[in-house]
Amino acid sequence: MAARSAFHIICRLASPYRSRFQLSPFNLFSDARSVTYMPRPGDGAPRAVTLIPGDGIGPLVTNAVEQVMEALHAPVYFERYDVHGNMKRVPREVMESIFKNKVCLKGGLMTPMGGGVSSLNVQLRKELDLYASLVNCFNFPGLLTRHENVDIAVIRENTEGEYAGLEHEVIPGVVESLKVITKFSSERIAKYAFEYAYLNNRKKVTAVHKANIMKLADGLFLESCREVATQYPIIQYNEVIVDNCCMQLVSKPEQFDVMVTPNLYGNLVANTAAGLAGGTGLMPGGNVGADHAIFEQGASAGNVGNEKIVEQKKANPVALLLSSAMMLRHLQFPSFADRLENAVKRVIMEDKCRTKDLGGNCTTQDVVDAVIAFLD
Repeated sequence: MAARSAFHIICRLASPYRSRFQLSPFNLFSDARSVTYMPRPGDGAPRAVTLIPGDGIGPLVTNAVEQVMEALHAPVYFERYDVHGNMKRVPREVMESIFKNKVCLKGGLMTPMGGGVSSLNVQLRKELDLYASLVNCFNFPGLLTRHENVDIAVIRENTEGEYAGLEHEVIPGVVESLKVITKFSSERIAKYAFEYAYLNNRKKVTAVHKANIMKLADGLFLESCREVATQYPIIQYNEVIVDNCCMQLVSKPEQFDVMVTPNLYGNLVANTAAGLAGGTGLMPGGNVGADHAIFEQGASAGNVGNEKIVEQKKANPVALLLSSAMMLRHLQFPSFADRLENAVKRVIMEDKCRTKDLGGNCTTQDVVDAVIAFLD
């Protein structure tokens, strides 16, 4: 696939119409209308989106999105496919649908532990070259958390590192696992992070690494980030070792703005940041490449969920609802995205309908009904 500037990808995944993903209280309740963009003729035609409900809580939360999209009269329609984490590969017809539609919304797919079964989540990212993962972690007005002023965008390289899957048993009892870091992938994720910061009025990019120990692998990643940083003099750049990063996150998370990481560290950092800002059930995310994008719950911990939550139908749909708002903006439907985000945040601020992870006892359907009631 020919390389394409990360700038064009950022213009679709990030919002070019607002400075932050998080709404201010003023914008949240403002009745004023503004011109968001001037569409080309035909831009309002309904768009097909591949839908993968997934495992565990996936069918619950994707059904929540379908209901809200219908109530919103959003110009999208879904092509649904049943895919499960215990499959050896993503079925060919599913891949063809994503290639055609270029956009997919999915619930969590479980990854079996051991046994040689590879993760379908990783397969999708590699086959579609979804090299950038974006997870927004921020405080919600009205939701009490340990830390205030958390507003972190975690941008993670999505195709290599420890997730390359290059493992073999050298001799019985000795396994060799290879971590792959390339100049090409390190540079493009660094460019993505800096362009995201620039287009979203962010002030600082922090590179997370372990170059003090993995001097060649993480050293190459760090070198690439430093080179790209010189092209963006208006964006502050700094670096932090991953273990220190974890300590800084849980003690003073408000110091971070945009974080760019290799693959494995990004998974850990995003889930930690999500926990600080209210939990994995709230944080939206997406995976994007030059031609395709998959939107899903941003932080992976618990995105499949335990059986009790599934049986009681009390999964939190907020993360996937906000991810679907990101998807709407990616599809150039910003007004629909704004309405959806406003409705979700009004529900949380009102504090009358929350799922168990947020201290309430509401079902998934209760949250869906509350969101629909707040749609303008």
